[in-house]
Amino acid sequence: MVSQEDVFKKLIAHSKEYGFVFPSSEIYDGLAAVYDYGQNGVELKNNIKRYWWDSMTLLHENVVGIDAAIFMHPTTWKASGHVDAFNDPLIDNRDSKKRYRADVLIEDLMSKYDEKIAREVEKAAKRFGETFDAALFRTTSPRVVEYAAKRDAIHTRFSKAMHDNDLVELRQIILDYEVVCPVSGTKNWTDVRQFNLMFATEIGSTADGATKIYLRPETAQGIFVNFLNVQKTGRMKIPFGIAQIGKAFRNEIVARQFIFRMREFEQMEMQFFVRPGEEMRWFDHWKNFRMRWHKTLGLGDDKYRFHDHDKLAHYANAATDIEFEMPFGFREVEGIHSRTDFDLQQHATFSGKNIRYFDHELNESYVPYVIETSIGVDRMFLSVLAAAYTEESLEGGDSRVVLRFPEALAPVKACVMPLVKKDGLPEKAREIMNSLKFGFKCVYDEKDSVGKRYRRQDAVGTPFCITVDYQTMEDESVTLRYRDSMQQERIPIAQLFAVIDDAVNFKKLFKHLM
Repeated sequence: MVSQEDVFKKLIAHSKEYGFVFPSSEIYDGLAAVYDYGQNGVELKNNIKRYWWDSMTLLHENVVGIDAAIFMHPTTWKASGHVDAFNDPLIDNRDSKKRYRADVLIEDLMSKYDEKIAREVEKAAKRFGETFDAALFRTTSPRVVEYAAKRDAIHTRFSKAMHDNDLVELRQIILDYEVVCPVSGTKNWTDVRQFNLMFATEIGSTADGATKIYLRPETAQGIFVNFLNVQKTGRMKIPFGIAQIGKAFRNEIVARQFIFRMREFEQMEMQFFVRPGEEMRWFDHWKNFRMRWHKTLGLGDDKYRFHDHDKLAHYANAATDIEFEMPFGFREVEGIHSRTDFDLQQHATFSGKNIRYFDHELNESYVPYVIETSIGVDRMFLSVLAAAYTEESLEGGDSRVVLRFPEALAPVKACVMPLVKKDGLPEKAREIMNSLKFGFKCVYDEKDSVGKRYRRQDAVGTPFCITVDYQTMEDESVTLRYRDSMQQERIPIAQLFAVIDDAVNFKKLFKHLM
């Protein structure tokens, strides 16, 4: 049985080989935890962003977008709390000299018990077949119950330590459960201490006149400081939302698992402003809408789950994560938070400006409460890629690697290929290519056998291959080949655009959301 770790390694290698993700500045041996998106990766990434952006700004009349600058006045980050409190608990191994996030080490420890439980359930499912009751097995299997009890015991201690900011207890958990350094294999740990994650730089032409500023660690503050600008110029009425897609930067010490945790990443955030007292209703609304947005892609409903926060941020009164089952376990892809009125109140205090909203229906002014939905583009990219990656055994001993992307997200929608490079077939294929490229991202391929060309397109997730052959020259029809089923059918050239459009249009996804 192939381990999930081996699958993940194959996925990373496939991403590079087929132009999805490259190590940044690789010719100089790269830069840790920084990646570049290749020609197919950027198309997939842009399609993910379009799916999110349009689902926010087209489907909701009361949600508009902005694009705030990365550089912001330094007081912004004092008001938001990032200067004083944006820290990670770090621990060093004295033998390897490597530094780790203490919370990640403990989360990985808990994940090992989750993996052990999953393996026991999987073995039992194979043993008992269709009669297997997974829920009952989890509560009656002595080994599973033991694993779950150990995991819950760690979780209870961990949650309390994080809530109390008890760095001594975090270290003690690591010692008690004999967590070893992945490099040295030893348990020779230092004390845990805090480390601020913001990148600092200077703006100004001279050393004396330079001002210390930060690369933004999140995109939300650009929305909050523009609340009044958007509300007044857009004549927005509560409730309304402001959406934004943009880069953020965090000096992550433990940056790993490919593009899951990086130092430069991209976020898709929407801050939804509501009346005080109505925040929990809207929290539930956006929690359900966002889960529906994910599941509509068809990657597998069982791959998603909610994870409510044990420790709430000081500004929040409710928080949950949408987690996706990555090759290395369930991990956060999106967060939904009820941020109360903390952010606007803080910026009002630090700026001295009156950041309030006058509600004509209530005939009173107030500082709105905020519901936040925040999704990592890169993590979403990884979840889509991981779910799509499939190794298939075919008849006759053949095999293929296929990326089963949702058609709307696929980097390339169709590949046009002449059967041979003569007798006018390439010219006809180019003619078809030119008729389709105004609506879809298409590629043209005339190298190697048709079979090899099919395999290349499977490997990048292209939903349709269009073969121009001698019959095309007689009756204006082509062979349309479907990626997932590998079935082929003859179809008139005149119908091609409509058939492809019906499959890849975002409208199909959006109709499931409303």
